[in-house]
Amino acid sequence: MRRATAARGFLPAVLAALVLLSPALLLPGAAWAKPPTWTAHGRGATITLFGSVHVLPQGIDWRPEALTQALAGADELWFETPIDDASVLDISRQALAQGMLPEGRDLAGMLSDQGKARLRRAETALNLPGPALERLRPWLADLTIGAADYAREGATADQGVERQLAGAAPQAARHAFETGAQQVALFAGQPEPVQVASLEDTLRELEDDPDQSHRLIDAWLNGDIKGLEKEGLEDMRRASPQMFKALLTDRNATWLSVLSQRLDTPSTDGRPTRIVVVVGVGHLVGPGGVPALLRAKGFRVDGPRE
Repeated sequence: MRRATAARGFLPAVLAALVLLSPALLLPGAAWAKPPTWTAHGRGATITLFGSVHVLPQGIDWRPEALTQALAGADELWFETPIDDASVLDISRQALAQGMLPEGRDLAGMLSDQGKARLRRAETALNLPGPALERLRPWLADLTIGAADYAREGATADQGVERQLAGAAPQAARHAFETGAQQVALFAGQPEPVQVASLEDTLRELEDDPDQSHRLIDAWLNGDIKGLEKEGLEDMRRASPQMFKALLTDRNATWLSVLSQRLDTPSTDGRPTRIVVVVGVGHLVGPGGVPALLRAKGFRVDGPRE
């Protein structure tokens, strides 16, 4: 799931196992464009959409001016889930409650011989305690390994977009598309063979393609939509259609319904409500991304096209 997780760019702080930067990308004086923003217009609302990366190292100048201006005038600020310490702690508790294997089973016993060998090497390379890791169900082990890999590079959820924006726009009402329980269920509810295949893929990519997430963050910082699709979505769509549907397609459709209603419903004071939506960048790019889906419904959406 390492590539898939990086691709979707979405889960909240506790479950996020997302993109990191190579040291070369942190050199002072590097000139970057900014991550893309979109603005959807309707009679009831103007919605600024920003695609986040949930885990980042310190010192990244990622915030585009369009987002800064939208936050300054926002009436509402939407995230995937509530961004507060209590919610993050609740997600962590639920993940552990649903992510432990029953007595008599262990993670290594669920993997191929090659997967077992890679698991042992990952435990050593990432300084993960094998006995504890191997008590986890594949989905939680997958995310734990990904998070440890990114932490090794100095990337943390505390530096991710959502946590940095948690205190932004204090005048704006806070909303969330999902609860923490719903997000945990996205992973815990996957069939075991899907979980195992994803973990095997993560372990393989740790060794075979360590630079993939570097390329993805490069594309994000440069507003490279095609690069985000290539590095973020294509492999996930091909390798795990079921995971792609659950984590992206279905959720995008649900969020589209909410946002379309807000765009179409006139506000009580006659002035369009100013809304800022911050979700994983994987939800906003490509023909199945929220901006493209809004355009297909007839809304005017300024910003990059798929």
